[in-house]
Amino acid sequence: MRIGLVGFAGSGKTTVFNTLTGLNVPVGFGGEVHLGAVKVPDARIDKLSGVFSPKKTTYAEIVFSDIPGEHGAEHKGLSGKALQQIRDQDVLCLVLRAFPNPALETDADPVGDLDAFLTECLLADLTAVERRIDRAKKDKPDPLEVSAFALMKATLEAEQPLRSLPPLALDRSKLSGYGFLTDRPLMVVVNRSEGEAAQPLPAAIADRLASLHAAGLVLSASVEAEIATMDPADQKAFLEDLGLTESAQTRFIRTAYGLLDLVSFFTVGPDEVRAWPILRGTKARPAAGKIHSDLERGFIRAEVIPYEVFVQYGSEPAVREAGHFKIEGKDYVVVDGDILNIRFNV
Repeated sequence: MRIGLVGFAGSGKTTVFNTLTGLNVPVGFGGEVHLGAVKVPDARIDKLSGVFSPKKTTYAEIVFSDIPGEHGAEHKGLSGKALQQIRDQDVLCLVLRAFPNPALETDADPVGDLDAFLTECLLADLTAVERRIDRAKKDKPDPLEVSAFALMKATLEAEQPLRSLPPLALDRSKLSGYGFLTDRPLMVVVNRSEGEAAQPLPAAIADRLASLHAAGLVLSASVEAEIATMDPADQKAFLEDLGLTESAQTRFIRTAYGLLDLVSFFTVGPDEVRAWPILRGTKARPAAGKIHSDLERGFIRAEVIPYEVFVQYGSEPAVREAGHFKIEGKDYVVVDGDILNIRFNV
């Protein structure tokens, strides 16, 4: 999963990036995109690795991208280059300044910045949609495609993001090449001062995010970036001083998984124990394709052991003997924590 961090000048975006990744990218680094990979903690993977002692343990992973914008203090927008760079991301994360910044002449206005960002994305998408509609007048387009773009145009002109359109209204399998910004899942980080780190998301922002089909969280990047570099044994005490029980990284990952409605299944064995994130509701055959395309193409069946059942009995033979070993077909809906072994033939 690729998450692109964006934000207006002075929002603390790069500090948030450092907080989440444990890196130390200098603020105002210029036009280069910086990347940081983070393993998604999962106690179930730890437990399974303890059982199988594999050669390799692979956690789910999030790759954060610090997307450069315009860094002038007076600038209130994202460059065309930045808008293009965020099209490559699976999820957008907008960092909003909610702390005093003496370097800026304006007061913090997180709601205003959220609306300004939305406006830029709406306009960028609307331009792309109108360009395709104009081109369709010269071609012989698919009537369904024409209808879809007309619906998108009406949605954007109503100042609603494309993500608000349900799957039945918009066949997104034909739109991936366009990189529409408002169809990307959106997270918002409200970056506050240290004393407000434990306060909940402001009601005005929470209501606005609900209307945008987006999710949000609060953190104080400046202090949590320092905590992220500490020894894990010392982090807990410092977080408690802020009134927090979890690190910014943990809260962020949980919010991202909730926004995307992700679950994880596992593959296990002496060579590797691995977590595979998938959308909730994914069936066994496409889930097998996450492991390798050959497994999806030649899918025969899935051998399934729920994680809780495996832990209860301690081994596959014991699960079989207890009668809890399941054989499922291609339409089986994979459940969070399922341990899968895919049988296939190509």
